[in-house]
Amino acid sequence: MPEWAEWNPAAADRPWTVGIEEEVLLLDPLDWSPANRVDDVLAALPEHLVPHMCAETHACVVELRTGPHGTVREAVDELRGLRDDLNEVVVGRLGLRAAVAGTHPTAAGEDVQTASGARYREVESTMRALAHREPTMAQHVHVAMPDADTAVRALDRLRGALPLLLALSANSPFWRGADSGFASMRTPLFGAFPRTGMPRRFGSYAAYVRTIEQLLHTEAIPEPSFVWWDARLQPRLGTLEVRIMDAQSRTADVGALAAVVQCLGRSAGVESCMAAPELLAENRFLAARDGMRAEIVDPATMQRHSMVKCVANLLVACAPVACQLDCEDELAAAAELAIAPGDARQREWARHDGAGALPARLAEQFAPAREAAVA
Repeated sequence: MPEWAEWNPAAADRPWTVGIEEEVLLLDPLDWSPANRVDDVLAALPEHLVPHMCAETHACVVELRTGPHGTVREAVDELRGLRDDLNEVVVGRLGLRAAVAGTHPTAAGEDVQTASGARYREVESTMRALAHREPTMAQHVHVAMPDADTAVRALDRLRGALPLLLALSANSPFWRGADSGFASMRTPLFGAFPRTGMPRRFGSYAAYVRTIEQLLHTEAIPEPSFVWWDARLQPRLGTLEVRIMDAQSRTADVGALAAVVQCLGRSAGVESCMAAPELLAENRFLAARDGMRAEIVDPATMQRHSMVKCVANLLVACAPVACQLDCEDELAAAAELAIAPGDARQREWARHDGAGALPARLAEQFAPAREAAVA
């Protein structure tokens, strides 16, 4: 077993714990354009925040990451605190604003720069023009797995649910100042990168490791985290990481999605998804385009159903597990999110105020108490 693939033994001591990563957009309040100042933000952080924030591909994005927690509630509480702390730096020290959504609603590619770190110079070198597109922001959820075999079973099983998570999280309908017609425009934009999209069914951890080793051996990637699938394994952390979701403007919605992911991870013993990859890819596209308004094919029955029905059935299936994990309230919030998802809220705001007002509205959602104090 290669060193990178050795499963973190600490995960066995605290299985099913959950951690959250959130990509946050930096904004210039003078015109609400992307503020390419992540280096300034990171340099201004108090020491205790440094382990919880880092750069991303674009210089107008900073990533927040919680530690592992026994409940989603605890993870969201930490994330809420990190948002407040980041806002103190961004607003109080640098005169900027922060916001969260899957895309910047009005930015164009010429408005953004890539981050300065070595990892992102590698991304720029290999992705070329693709690295200079508009920024995309996602929410990633980590669930600790007791061992690698359990993790790969969970990865195989949840493939059928990934389009449902995408629809539920859709929060990027606007692109370059206009309605894109997609609920999650982030998905096709990010999909221009290689090694994205739905992971295949692996069947065993050995098969997963062989796949990554082939990419490493042929120098297609410098290290395993350059695989950007919708879900992947993180042996170093001992986690299953679900990455398909748009970043959420409200922390309550972050928690709702994290609860669904944690429940799916805990249900690892259920039979894996055997649906054809072409069918899953089609469902994924429909989820990105139509969000909760989509009609997708149920892989179990081969019948077309509304996304609303599919998500409702998923939440019912998750309910017993949510009781075990103490995330019933967050799972209930997922049902509320299904009724009023982020893409619908953005479109409603744009109808009233125009697309140009969206970045400011999103900034109001980031840390409401802090924004009120600043105003």
